[in-house]
Amino acid sequence: MHRKGTVMPINGESYGQPSYQAFVQRYQNYARQRQMTLGDLLLENRIVFLGSSPETGGNPAITDYLANITIQKLLFLQHENSKQEIHMYINCPGGSVTATLAIYDTMQFLECPISTYCMGLAASGAAIILAAGTKGKRYALPHSKIMIHQPYGQVGGQVSDIEIQANEIMKDRARLNEILKNHTGQPLEVIERETERDRYFSASDAKEFGLVDDTLVKMAKV
Repeated sequence: MHRKGTVMPINGESYGQPSYQAFVQRYQNYARQRQMTLGDLLLENRIVFLGSSPETGGNPAITDYLANITIQKLLFLQHENSKQEIHMYINCPGGSVTATLAIYDTMQFLECPISTYCMGLAASGAAIILAAGTKGKRYALPHSKIMIHQPYGQVGGQVSDIEIQANEIMKDRARLNEILKNHTGQPLEVIERETERDRYFSASDAKEFGLVDDTLVKMAKV
């Protein structure tokens, strides 16, 4: 029995008086958080940001460096809890095809459901990653833009080298179009036509096309 209005002790704490161990634990948690970077804090909450950050030196493009950082984070979160959702926020102009496909393949490889969110711009390879999120969990904020197109090619050297590079670009284009077809549900001929030039979508247009599943104004409460 305890008197009305009193608080029962929890985990070794006395009435209204935290134990020394509890105080130390709280201080250690506070000190640890003070030492963490913004990226660390986001990762602790299973959030991965794709775009410009201190980790990338301010470069928003999908480079091999950004891809490797992103893949490492995804693999870590998979190891932490293979069933819990990962949230990937995207504000990125795209970049390297090989780096984009490395992130894409990792997303498909993981067991974790991955929610993707476009905030600002998801262009080129970033649009591929946006569309590659778990079906039903791909979102765009109201004033965001999504852009798809065929891969850019910069070729040079001897004629035979140019031919080899051109063939690789055509293979990349076919791969990316097939990925968009699979994740949007659009026929391949529609994807090929829409990616012939830069094709911009508003959030609502992207939903209609199948690049995202919904537009978000407010984050859903869990």
